[in-house]
Amino acid sequence: MSTERPLARAIDLLAAGDWQRAHEIVQEEKSPLASWLHGIVHTLEGDLDNARYWYRRAERPFEGAEAVQREIAAARTAVARAEG
Repeated sequence: MSTERPLARAIDLLAAGDWQRAHEIVQEEKSPLASWLHGIVHTLEGDLDNARYWYRRAERPFEGAEAVQREIAAARTAVARAEG
């Protein structure tokens, strides 16, 4: 795992469906961006109540499980901008 770009690595894992390993990364991060990814983790897991909690922490609307692939794509763009 890259220690320089942990959120980018988490996005790669989420896109591959490996929410367990992505969870290990995002739970160590405290930013709103990490909270959004944490919400995506719990969406993929199927724990939608917990996903809603993390989306609120990230100050983002929760669009439901059907939007998870769009959310991963949008988060990838946001992470790329944030991590430069």
